[in-house]
Amino acid sequence: MNTELKFAPNEIQSAEKVAEPVIRINNLQKSFGKIKVLEDASLNLYNGENLVVLGKSGTGKSVLIKCIVGLLNFEGGTIDVFGKNVKTLSRKEMSELRQKVGFLFQSGALYDSMTVKQNLEFPLVRLKKNLSKNERDNKINEVLENVGLPDAQNKMPSELSGGMRKRISLARTIVVDPLVMLYDEPTTGLDPVTSNEISELINDVQEKYKTSSIIITHDIKCALKTANRIIMLDSGSVYKEGTVEDFEKSDDPAIQAFFL
Repeated sequence: MNTELKFAPNEIQSAEKVAEPVIRINNLQKSFGKIKVLEDASLNLYNGENLVVLGKSGTGKSVLIKCIVGLLNFEGGTIDVFGKNVKTLSRKEMSELRQKVGFLFQSGALYDSMTVKQNLEFPLVRLKKNLSKNERDNKINEVLENVGLPDAQNKMPSELSGGMRKRISLARTIVVDPLVMLYDEPTTGLDPVTSNEISELINDVQEKYKTSSIIITHDIKCALKTANRIIMLDSGSVYKEGTVEDFEKSDDPAIQAFFL
């Protein structure tokens, strides 16, 4: 894998320059009962890029990334992460894979009974057993500094604003040094100023931690600020794929509706 490849926000490099996708999804199919949510959805995530998956509510965006990490089963197609077919992984192998893939839930999913520091310690104790207490403390200080909340360690989640909760959730995700980040509607429920700050933070994480990311959103401002490349889902499959400029210049009414 080409570890030297770097993307800056809103820039894209051709797939020919990338040896192998970090994530490859082919013809993904997922239904809930008789309702088909994903049908023949295919995409690649390349090393070092922010890939935005755009679409209206109910088009299967969040379902797609939950299938990647095994939170949801799927009926058809394949998902390869770091060259491994997730359908064939044992429970142990899937657990190891999840250590490399950070998932920022839409709700944040913080433990309400734990302080911020305890929330961040929890994954470190489970997944980074070789770290000393001093090393854990240093890591927690580092990620809190990087999300702009260095003094929040002793706060409870109930004391945090929506934007602060999102930042702490992001800190908890990156504290174990994932190679891939999956963001599920990272700006939902936030005011415009805080939404912009979270979008900037996504770019900061890409730069500082050299992550490859899939960003699920219907927030066009977040998409434009973070995307190296955009994929639009409609009716459970890929409707359009391209650069930010491709989408901005499109005269397709379905795409223009997002930019109004």
